[in-house]
Amino acid sequence: MDFDYVIVGAGSAGCVLAARLSEQPDVSVLLLETGPADTRPEIHVPPAWPALWGTEVDHAYRTVPQSAMGGLEHNWPRGRTLGGSSSINAMVYLRGHRNDFDSWAHGGAPGWAYDDVLPYFQRMETVPDGDLRYRGFRGPMLPQRSATPNPLSQVFVDAAAQAGHPVTGDFNGAVQEGAGWHDLTICLGKRQSTAVAYLRPALRRSNLTVWTESRATSLLVRNGRCTGVLVRHNCELVDVRANREVIVSSGAVDSPRLLLLSGIGPADELRQAGVKVVHDLPGVGRNLQDHPLTGVVFESTRQIPPGNANHAETSLLYRSSEAVGGPDAQIMFMHVPFHYLAAFGSPADSFTFGVSVVPRSRGSVRLANRDPDSSPLIDPNYLADLSDRRRLAEGVEKARTIAASAAFDPWRGPELLPGSDLGVEEYVRTGTGTYFHPAGSCKMGTDDQCVVTPQLRVHGIENLRVIDASVMPTLVSVNTNAATIMIAERGAELIRTEG
Repeated sequence: MDFDYVIVGAGSAGCVLAARLSEQPDVSVLLLETGPADTRPEIHVPPAWPALWGTEVDHAYRTVPQSAMGGLEHNWPRGRTLGGSSSINAMVYLRGHRNDFDSWAHGGAPGWAYDDVLPYFQRMETVPDGDLRYRGFRGPMLPQRSATPNPLSQVFVDAAAQAGHPVTGDFNGAVQEGAGWHDLTICLGKRQSTAVAYLRPALRRSNLTVWTESRATSLLVRNGRCTGVLVRHNCELVDVRANREVIVSSGAVDSPRLLLLSGIGPADELRQAGVKVVHDLPGVGRNLQDHPLTGVVFESTRQIPPGNANHAETSLLYRSSEAVGGPDAQIMFMHVPFHYLAAFGSPADSFTFGVSVVPRSRGSVRLANRDPDSSPLIDPNYLADLSDRRRLAEGVEKARTIAASAAFDPWRGPELLPGSDLGVEEYVRTGTGTYFHPAGSCKMGTDDQCVVTPQLRVHGIENLRVIDASVMPTLVSVNTNAATIMIAERGAELIRTEG
C-alpha cells in the first residue's frame, strides 16, 4: 500500500500536517493514530478535561522514580486520540516570548528566530480584534479569552498589579510578559483541538486517508532511506510505503520511542534493549524537558462560582532574575484546587497558584525492551538542577505575596499548601509534578546531540522528518501547544517547498 506522505501521529502537529499537505490535490496522505476517534463527549466540554486522564484517550504514562524527589513517580497524561494532547489538555493558547525562539536560532537552529516564526503563528489563527502586526486573521484556530470568565480570574490580575507586576493586554501580542488573560482554544463553548480546527475540514478530501487505532510498530529503513512504516491496522501488520516522506509526529514520548524501536538512536542503548542498530544517533530520546508545576493552594472564604471554561484563565509571566533574556517563570491562576499531594484533600472552595519555571534539568526517553507495546522509560529528571528548585521556591513566595494583596481580601482564607507544616523547599521537592509540557527529546540543530536538522530532517536518514514538540531545543516559557502547532505549520511549508 503506497502513499506519498505517511504521518505517524494525529496529535497537535500531525493533524496540522495532514490538513496542509493534503491541500495539494496531486499528493496522497495517510495519517496514522494509535488511539480512537475524538468522539468521547468529555473531550468537547472544556471544564471536563481532568476527567479524561486515565481513559482510553490517554496513554496514561508514568515516569520512572525521580531521584531528586525521593523516588516519587509521576503520572504523565498524553493524548491518545485524534487531536492528541490538544484533545485532552487545558486549552491554554500562549505562544511564548520572543527570546524563546531567538534562543533556538542562536543555539544552532537558523530560521527559527521569533521574526522567522511569527508569520506561522499568524497563519494558524483568526483573531478579529487583534493587533495585525502580531495576530492572524485567516487561520483555522480561533483563540479567544473566556466568554464567561470566573470572577476570581480578574482578582488575580488585579492582585498581581497591586504586587507590582505589569499587566499585558495580549500575551501573544507586543507585550509577552506580565499578568494577563490567556487566549483559550475554546470556540462557541467547545474545545477547538487541531482535530477540530484542521483535520475535520480536510476529511472531505479524497487524497487524505486517516487510520485510527493503528499503531506504527517500526519505520522501514533501507540503505539509509526511510521507505515506509510497519503498521498494526485491523489486527494485521501492514507494510505502508511512502513515495516521498515519512513524518513522525507522535510527540515527545512516542516520536523518540518509534525511532528507537526502528534502530535509530544511541547504539549501545539499542543493543541493550535488544534492537538491531540501523543508525547510531546519540541524541534520540535525550534532552527531554517538562515544566515542573507546584501548586500553592488557599481556601476561599466564599463560594467560588463553577467554571465554564478551563479553570485557568489568567497567568503571570516573569523573569526570575534580570540576567535572563525573557520570562522563565509562570504563575498560572486556577479557581479550583490543584496539587500533587495524593494524601491531601482540598476543600472544593479553594484556589491555586500554579508555579512553574523553564527547567534547566534534562531527562530522557528510553526503551524498556524491543516490544512496541511496552511502556517506555520516561525520566524527566525533575529538579535535578538546583536552580529549578530555587526558582520554584521563589515562585511560591511570589504567589504568597500576590495572594496577600488587597484584591484577594474578600476571598482569601487560610493557606492550605504548603501551609505551615512544610518548609517551602521541602514542599517543592515533594509537591511538584508535571505541567503536561514534555518536549525536546528529538532536538533540532546541528551538533552531535541533535536528532533533526533545522529543516526537521532526521540526521543521517533520507526521507524522514520529525515534526512536533520533541524538536524544540529548549522549552518555550509557556504552555507548549501553540508553539507545537506553529512548528507543524512551518514544517508543512518546508516539506512543500523542498519536496
